[in-house]
Amino acid sequence: MNLATTSRSFGTHDGSFHADEVTACALLLLFDQIDRDKIIRTRDADKLDRCEYVCDVGGIYNPTLKRFDHHQSDYQGSLSGAGMVWEYLKAQGIIEEPTYQYFNHSLLIGVDAIDNGRDFPLLGHCSFSQVVSNFVPAAYDVGPEVMEKAFQEALDFVLGHLKRLLERFSYIRSCREKVVQRMALDGAALIFDEAMPWMDSFFDLGGEEHPALFVIMPSGEHWKLRGIPPNNEQKMLVRMPLPEEWAGLINDELKRISGISGAIFCHKGRFISVWETKKDALEALDYTLNKGKKF
Repeated sequence: MNLATTSRSFGTHDGSFHADEVTACALLLLFDQIDRDKIIRTRDADKLDRCEYVCDVGGIYNPTLKRFDHHQSDYQGSLSGAGMVWEYLKAQGIIEEPTYQYFNHSLLIGVDAIDNGRDFPLLGHCSFSQVVSNFVPAAYDVGPEVMEKAFQEALDFVLGHLKRLLERFSYIRSCREKVVQRMALDGAALIFDEAMPWMDSFFDLGGEEHPALFVIMPSGEHWKLRGIPPNNEQKMLVRMPLPEEWAGLINDELKRISGISGAIFCHKGRFISVWETKKDALEALDYTLNKGKKF
C-alpha cells in the first residue's frame, strides 16, 4: 500500500454491474473493512491505484495487495470477486470457519458459479445474481448518475441480505448447545420446549448417524411433529413418513382418522403435522412409531 492510498476505500469498475462486485463490496462493509463514502466506481487506473481494495477490475488477483479480479487469463480458479474477498476475510481472521462455510453454502458458491458461467438458473427460478442484476437500469443509454444510483440501491439490497444471513447464523449458533442436549438423549424424537433452528446444527453435529426420526417443538400457538431428513441436502425427504392415512387431512377429518382430539393438519407429503398441544404431538408420535412397526 503506497502513501497515496486512501484507507478503507474500495474501487470497482463503473457502468453496468453484477452480483459479484456488489456482494464483495457489501461483505467488506458488513465486516467493517471499508467506508460507504469511499466506494469508487471507475476504470481510471490512477484512481483505482489509490484504493485500498480493488475488485472485479484491474487484472490482478493478489490478496496481499487487496486486489481481487478474476477476469485475467492467468487466473484459472473458480472464484469471482465475491468469493475472493470472502476467502480474504477468512485468511485475515476477520471471520471464522463456521461463518465462512455458512455464507458459502447459503450464497457465495452460487454467486461465483453464475458469474463465471459454471452454473445457470433453472427455468422459472430467479437466482440471487439475477435479482441483483435486475437493479441495472433497463435502458442501455442511461447516464452515469442513474447507473451510480442503481448501484447504490443494489448495494443496499445485498448488504441487507448479508446482515440478515449473519443474524440468522448467529441465532442458529446460539441454539447449538440446546440441540446438543437433545441429541444426547438418543431417543426416537428430539423434543424441544421452545421453537428454534435445529436442522443445521443437528447435521453439523453428526445427525446423519443419530437414531432420531422426528422433531417435536412449538409452532406458534400449536405444536408440530416433523420428520427428520436423512441428511441436510434432502430436507423434503424423511427417515420415516407420517401415516399414509393422515396425508392432506385437516381438523375434524384428521381427528377422526387419528383418534387424537388436538389434530389440526398433516401435510400431504407426510413430513410435517400440527397439533394443538405438546401432549397431542406426543400421541401423534406414538401413533406413528407404532404404525411404522407394523410394516
